[in-house]
Amino acid sequence: MKDYLLFVDTETSGIPRDWNKPYASRDNWPHIAQLAWVVYTRDGQEVKAENHYIQASDYDMDPASGSVHGLTLDFLRENGKSRHTVMQLLHRDLLHYQPLVVAHFMQLDYHMVGVGFHRAGLTNPLLGLPTFCTMRATGPLLRHSTQGFLRLGELYQRLFHEPQPREHDALADAYAAARCFFEMRRQGTITDETMAAQGPPVGFPLPMTAARKLQIGVAPWLLMAGLVLVLLAFFLIA
Repeated sequence: MKDYLLFVDTETSGIPRDWNKPYASRDNWPHIAQLAWVVYTRDGQEVKAENHYIQASDYDMDPASGSVHGLTLDFLRENGKSRHTVMQLLHRDLLHYQPLVVAHFMQLDYHMVGVGFHRAGLTNPLLGLPTFCTMRATGPLLRHSTQGFLRLGELYQRLFHEPQPREHDALADAYAAARCFFEMRRQGTITDETMAAQGPPVGFPLPMTAARKLQIGVAPWLLMAGLVLVLLAFFLIA
């Protein structure tokens, strides 16, 4: 396991419509309203914590999402920082600590952070870092085979026999995910083997540069090469 672990959580303006679309698909991907992360050493000592709201200057809040986390556009406009400023702070910590990045429902947080980096004009350090989803590790704790993965609040209640504090606040959720992770490590539910066996988050939208190379550059050249081969074969046979 890495020397450092970074537990991240996002509260968003909505949910993605299609997990496989490029991050440049503006209407497909929602926005980060609150972003928090906590860095720990591998033995569970807290190193630092960051909690930031992002200015809602270019998007609307989906009513369903707003009802879950309670963030409003007025609050974000008054208390939020610029997207670039917040994403640059996370960018710096990911590069500095080179951590194992952990989240509960990593699929969402992984892609929302990736979208945030894209919109801020920054490279995405997550592409070179290992990740782990505590939600996907809850299988052994399920009481029924037909039950889905445990939500963070359910996992917290199961492990500590008390309600999770301040659910759907990004910083509180990051702390809760960290506490659950280290407790599951202590109990043996999460091991080095289970961490190594867990696959990456579902859906990997290509960065726009790569997508454009495939869609605009590579495909036409392949077509042209194929056409040349067909013509050569025709003339040789003739």
